[in-house]
Amino acid sequence: MKCILITILLLTNLIVHPNDIKDWGQTGHRVVGEVASKHLTKKAKKEIDALFNGMSLAVASTYADEIKSDSRYREFGPWHYVNVPFDKTYKDIKPSERGDIIIGIEHSIAVLKDLNASEDDKSFYLKMLIHLIGDLHQPMHLGLEDDKGGNDFQVRWFNEGTNLHRVWDSDMINSYQMTYTELTYNLPRITKEEKQKIQEGTLQEWVEKERELTKKVYESATSGEKLGYRYMYDHFSTVKSQLQKGGLRLAKILNDIFS
Repeated sequence: MKCILITILLLTNLIVHPNDIKDWGQTGHRVVGEVASKHLTKKAKKEIDALFNGMSLAVASTYADEIKSDSRYREFGPWHYVNVPFDKTYKDIKPSERGDIIIGIEHSIAVLKDLNASEDDKSFYLKMLIHLIGDLHQPMHLGLEDDKGGNDFQVRWFNEGTNLHRVWDSDMINSYQMTYTELTYNLPRITKEEKQKIQEGTLQEWVEKERELTKKVYESATSGEKLGYRYMYDHFSTVKSQLQKGGLRLAKILNDIFS
């Protein structure tokens, strides 16, 4: 009986605390949404409020993760990432027939611009777009296929087993112990010129810029390494920068669509 109870507890722990989180945790995604909301034009904000019936971008940002457990939405799973060898660019590879994060973002934008699209479709793809732009700025979403974007890159976070993907998804953010609103209000202040520089460029240009960071993240740790305070000290400013960058670029896309 005791053995059965222990087995049940272990299985429950695996279900509640999966080791293969696929993107920014809830806090990270909500920061991206909250940052974007502060940089919308009045017209874009009005259009989005109508589609969402007042729901915030921060709340909508986690929807694409929430539907992963529903088999009806299984086709959208590959939209959360893209795997490109480091010696190639996205343009050099044949796009996956299952789709990828670039295809997902482009399709979502197309639906939102389609005058004949239904309100329900626009609401759905707006939620997807908010989430995917967040994913784009989590560097391991542009990682290597061999280790599933760092999910098989095993390390330790303080004394807990984890992987490099999860460290960047949520381990560092959770260790910082701020709510998404606290973290949003404590991001670095930037000038108008810095904001403009972040927002300029095309989607594929953003992808290639972000992949440079992905390469550095792979070089930041070795398999089995114990990471902790020093890793936070060296890299959490980059996490905050990525969240801010994702929010600003999301705002740029939404303003272009709705204004």
